[in-house]
Amino acid sequence: MQDIDILVIGSGIGGLCAAGLLARYGKRVIVCESHTIPGGAAHSFKRRGFEFDSGPSFYCGLTESQSLNPLKQVLDVLGESLQVIPYDPLGHYHFPEGTFAVYSNGELYRQELKKITPQGAKEFEQFEQRLLGLYDAMKGIPTLALRADWQVIPILLQRYLPSLGKMLFNLPIVQTSVGSVMDATIKDPWVRRLIDLECFLLSGLKAEGTIAPEVAFMLGERCRAGVEYPLGGSKAIVDALVRGLQRWGGELRLGCHVEKIIVETFHETSLQRVVGVKLQSGEILKAPIVISNATLWDTYNHLLHPKDLPASYRQSALDTPAVASFMHLHLGIKAEGLENLTGHHVVVHDSHQDITVAGNTCMISIPSVWDASLAPAGHHVVHAYTLEPYEGWERNDDYENQKREKAQSLYRALERIIPDIRERVVLELIGTPLTHAHYLRRYQGTYGPAIAAGKGMFPGTHTPIKGLYRVGDSTLPGIGVPAVAASGILCANTLVSVSQMLELLL
Repeated sequence: MQDIDILVIGSGIGGLCAAGLLARYGKRVIVCESHTIPGGAAHSFKRRGFEFDSGPSFYCGLTESQSLNPLKQVLDVLGESLQVIPYDPLGHYHFPEGTFAVYSNGELYRQELKKITPQGAKEFEQFEQRLLGLYDAMKGIPTLALRADWQVIPILLQRYLPSLGKMLFNLPIVQTSVGSVMDATIKDPWVRRLIDLECFLLSGLKAEGTIAPEVAFMLGERCRAGVEYPLGGSKAIVDALVRGLQRWGGELRLGCHVEKIIVETFHETSLQRVVGVKLQSGEILKAPIVISNATLWDTYNHLLHPKDLPASYRQSALDTPAVASFMHLHLGIKAEGLENLTGHHVVVHDSHQDITVAGNTCMISIPSVWDASLAPAGHHVVHAYTLEPYEGWERNDDYENQKREKAQSLYRALERIIPDIRERVVLELIGTPLTHAHYLRRYQGTYGPAIAAGKGMFPGTHTPIKGLYRVGDSTLPGIGVPAVAASGILCANTLVSVSQMLELLL
């Protein structure tokens, strides 16, 4: 075990992207995954012939050759690819006053908006153009060319100077919130609600709290690369990353729970450094570099001793606000008579309530619409979920009743799309914040940090402990599949020389 260069804790997409790239760079990498299934929040699971996504089910730019999606860039350098089903409209938003078809094609999107509010459609075009200018600057610099230290500067100056100039021109937008761009361009109240909803679906925060680059990337990629679903579901993405890791000599250990990160003190300097990890089994794996794909709360609360970190740094990190957890409804249903069913829906129950109120905004995915292999013949898989606070949940005598009661908002949302949904159910699984926290080993089952634009930044990959790095949705650039894949790239690139990086960019 003295031959391990790097240990990665957790096989979420951020951890797998970092591990796969580092293996590609020639490092000896082991990924330790506590669960028996890889993928973290993106893992899939099977029950009675139904294949369920546990988390994300919405993807852009998985196959388009010039895609900006960092996940696609990692798969390319690992020599992996995916089969996908493209589709448009990408989904439907169901408000109390009506349904809005959401197209990835920008022109079709604006046409649908014009049917509801012609003036709002004009304002939205101004809003979109502001953000697409930023996207145009971003697309000239692949994420694969970035790293999280000063050595990124000569790379950008030598290879991407024109795009860097565009980024500097857009710097005021880079540093602002979507809400600020919206305030400068949009007065129409319906369009403002729509933008708030789209931001909430991305970041867990409304427009005022969401950073502009995140929405610029989303608008640009869905127009340019289109929306697609991977055949086999999220599992296909995870499997491709695992294959890529193993192809380049990396190792994935499932059911391998890391209990503690082992830290020693340099006596001559009093600096802390990583020397390895201790497994739940008692086994110790030694390595000079450890990358944690756990959340910042789980890393600093459970994987490290309080004394391992400067007290003020640790407390500041643990005080980071968190987005709530989720209620999940995974269903297997009879498909007879649902020939025109579409795959993605968002239902807002009450326009007078904030969209962030628990149970008010419900997200629905029916991926067997595109990939029939995910369900037995004549059936569909359904995944519906909504925000739900962790507080107030405990496994007591009332737990089952509480689960059923809280699942009702999801059933009511599904009835907007499939009125007789309750009669069609052949398999029902209800997940709570406790379920989410247990299977993903996530602090309070959270969606991720609630770091509002202008009120703080996501922490970077470095930590105060020499040799300890972090990736995932509580590091830069933030929440979502492209962002966590980017966090893996930034970390991996920082751990190798510039010349090694440039070899992959040729």
